[in-house]
Formats: sequence, C-alpha cells, structure tokens
Amino acid sequence: MAETATANSDQVAYWNAAGGETWTAMHDKLDGQIQPLGEAAIETLGLQAGQRVVDIGCGCGQTTIALAGRVGAAGSVLGVDISRPMLAAARQRLAAQGLAQASVVEADAQTHPFEAEAFDAAFSRFGVMFFEDPTAAFANILKGLKHGGRLGFVCWRSAAESAWMTVPIAAAQSHFPEPAPPSDPLAPGPFAFADPDRLRAILSGAGFAHVTITAQDKMIGAPDLDQAVETALKVGPLGARLREQPDKTPTVVGAIREALAPYLTADGVRLGSATWIVGARRP
Repeated sequence: MAETATANSDQVAYWNAAGGETWTAMHDKLDGQIQPLGEAAIETLGLQAGQRVVDIGCGCGQTTIALAGRVGAAGSVLGVDISRPMLAAARQRLAAQGLAQASVVEADAQTHPFEAEAFDAAFSRFGVMFFEDPTAAFANILKGLKHGGRLGFVCWRSAAESAWMTVPIAAAQSHFPEPAPPSDPLAPGPFAFADPDRLRAILSGAGFAHVTITAQDKMIGAPDLDQAVETALKVGPLGARLREQPDKTPTVVGAIREALAPYLTADGVRLGSATWIVGARRP
C-alpha cells in the first residue's frame, strides 16, 4: 500500500534513493549499533499484551519486531515509513519471523489518515525528526491515539555531543577543500530536535500533554575497527558529505581508521552518543 506524498517531498526523495538504499544495505550493522538507544523509549510506553502500536519511521523493521514481541499475538503493530527499499527489507524480516500481528505501510506520518483513536501507543526510533511541519505531523499522530495513549521516541541531541559523529568527520575535514556549510538547526534532519525547548513546544502545540524529555548518554559503535570505518564512511554527517564527493573516500579512509583506533576496546569500537528519550500522552 502506498499513498501520494503531499509533504516532505525532499525527504521522500532522499529515503527512496541514496539514504534508504544505504541503510537497507547496512541494516543489520546499523540496527546493532542503535538498538540500545531505542530501548529506553520503548520502556516509557509500558506496553501490555493485546495493545495496538504504531511505529513511526519503522525503517527496516527491527523496532516493529521488538514492539510486536511486547504486545504479543493478541496485539498489533503497524510500521509506517516513506522508504520503499527499507520497507521491502522490513516485510522480509516480518515474514521470516512469522509475526502475523505486525505489518508495514508506505506512508507519510505527517499526512497519513490514521484510524481515529485506534492506537494505545506511538513509538519512533529516530524517525520523527524529518517532518517539514513537525507540529502538524505530531497532531496527525495524536489523532490516531486513544485518549490517554502514550507517545515515546528517541531522537538525537546535537551532533557536537556525539563523539561517534564528530570524531570521523573531524579526522576527514582536512581532506576537503572547504568546510561543510553550516546546517539550519530547524530544518528537517537528524538533529532537528536538539533543542529541548523547541521540542517541548512542538509536542504541546500538537496537543500532547505530560511531555518528558530526558537526556540519554550511551556508548555505541561496531564490533571491530573495519566495520566502524565502513559505517563512518557511509552514514552520519561524514557519510552524507562523501555521497556528495565520493572521490574523497579513498583519501580519507586512513585518517578515519587512525582516528577510531583509540576507541577500540574488548567490546569493539565504542564512542559516546547523545540522545533524548521523549514521552508524552494524548489527554
């Protein structure tokens, strides 16, 4: 099932091309890296068997599977995403797991006509920072929640607070002729919700109550140095820059490896990450 996008057209284009294709190709590795960051957000929902949940920005389906495990066969989980490559991977994973209570749909959560008051909870792991109009998007999600229904999600704080983002791009910077242009902190993107005051205003403006925003700091990374280098080259701020200038990739590989080597531990390469765990309710 698909619907015509009337908003977020830039994001739809990105996640159905380079962005979505990269994540789909690496989803096992990337899921392993960020899975711990979403667990606290799932806990805020207090899910019970038999409940209905919507997974916003479900990507390749790992979180949809996790949520389905929480609500059991008597419950249901609907995964929503705009990326066809990622949704194809999600459908394969759901089929392999035999989870009849879980499904995914190609849709934009900002405009999708969710069934009114259908869900006990809405969840997202890094899937809600890309809306052109975040207040309208959350208001639309709220309509699908029952009164008293919970919203829980994890989103990035500023890139500067996460070493796993800053270390690789700092190491590669000297290999680019010009510094990266400054990004608009309010534009749709991974760090659009870095400001907690803005985030609280968006959720309150959308009609949510009892908003909580809690800082989470965790060490994340890869099981070995090779995978850590590969991930740095393909995702995050450096990955985005190298997609624009792919000829720089062979030049920066050595610098990235050297920069990440000091973070290699017995548990793999580990660097700090900075996120918000966000909770709210529909009154």
